[in-house]
Amino acid sequence: MKKEHHIKEYNSNESRRAFLKKIGISSVGISLLGFGVLNTLNACKSDEDKKKIIRFLAIGTMTMENWTQLEKDLNLSITFADSGNDVGPIIGSMLYGTASTDYDVAGNQGGTERELAQAGKIIPWDLSKIQNWQETWGWIKDIESAKVNGKQYGLPVIANADSVIYNYKKIGKIVDSYDVIFDPKFKGRVAMEDAWMNSVIFTAIYLKGNDLHPINDPGDLTVEELEFVMEFLIKHKKDGQFKTFWNGWETGVRLIKSEEVWAMTGWEPIVYEGQKSGLDIRYAEPKEGYEGWTNNLLLHAGVQDKNVVNEAHQFANWLMNGFYGNWMTKNRGYVVPNDTTLAFAKQSSEFDFEEQKKKIEHVKNKFSKGKVYWQNVRPTNYKLYEQWWSKLRNA
Repeated sequence: MKKEHHIKEYNSNESRRAFLKKIGISSVGISLLGFGVLNTLNACKSDEDKKKIIRFLAIGTMTMENWTQLEKDLNLSITFADSGNDVGPIIGSMLYGTASTDYDVAGNQGGTERELAQAGKIIPWDLSKIQNWQETWGWIKDIESAKVNGKQYGLPVIANADSVIYNYKKIGKIVDSYDVIFDPKFKGRVAMEDAWMNSVIFTAIYLKGNDLHPINDPGDLTVEELEFVMEFLIKHKKDGQFKTFWNGWETGVRLIKSEEVWAMTGWEPIVYEGQKSGLDIRYAEPKEGYEGWTNNLLLHAGVQDKNVVNEAHQFANWLMNGFYGNWMTKNRGYVVPNDTTLAFAKQSSEFDFEEQKKKIEHVKNKFSKGKVYWQNVRPTNYKLYEQWWSKLRNA
């Protein structure tokens, strides 16, 4: 079955739901391989107003309920578009579509920098204009995939490590292994994401950690390793093990909140959304290890023609100034990897310092105490990954 991929675009002055209701539709869908910014969003804006807008194309979990604080601090507005989490269409929209000129900055999974920089679709950041970058943790600054020829093309503004989301009441035990995803006892009640960059590495981590197949690096599989992993997944799909392969933040939340799915590999923010519904949703600490990742801020080449280079740098600096980090930690369980978040929380009445500290330490402990295998959006055999994933979808 052919997979459709859409982006959803919202103005920062109102919530997603209110904005969509206002314009009379349930979502704004535009094909990633040929989308443009909606003319209706710009028709009533003067040239002066346009200079104060940053068009942000990113994974849905990188936005906030509203950007009022940013508008207050910087006199900038944000138009946000949800790019989804499947890196193939995202890169395609940049290379072959108009995303690099339609949008000013992007929030991508780390690892797309080299390909996009070589194609001239993104430009390096001027770190002298981003004061808060100096507060970023050293090991984050050292991530080589965010650099091209020594220049900083990606700013890792969010970091975390992923595992398994589960409904404790339904599963009936503490989950400490990916085994729950493949256990026939939970047939039809588990799910994985419809994206090879996450589901393949989770499966490889499981197989490696339980000595079910020799695997060197779960994030960069050999041809033989990939074949074994994919045949393993295809067999389980044919056996009816998976309820679905889900796509997109909102779908993941719905599956957990509706209790259609009792366990699935996925993102920690879904845990928090499930808990808000009063369910006992938990995040596993798998003995086999986590999938580590960063969401990186990229500067699109189009900012030069639109004369918003300085505004884009102000936006990048603001994301690291403390408020955004605290909002992400509180609502998503993510961290902005620098020391400004807790410093801001200590002086703020909006965020509970001890609770924020606890959540940040939780994330840091994943990286310092647990096994972490890094997500790789462009492994050596990535084209073969895509071919295999197409086979799985059609199996």
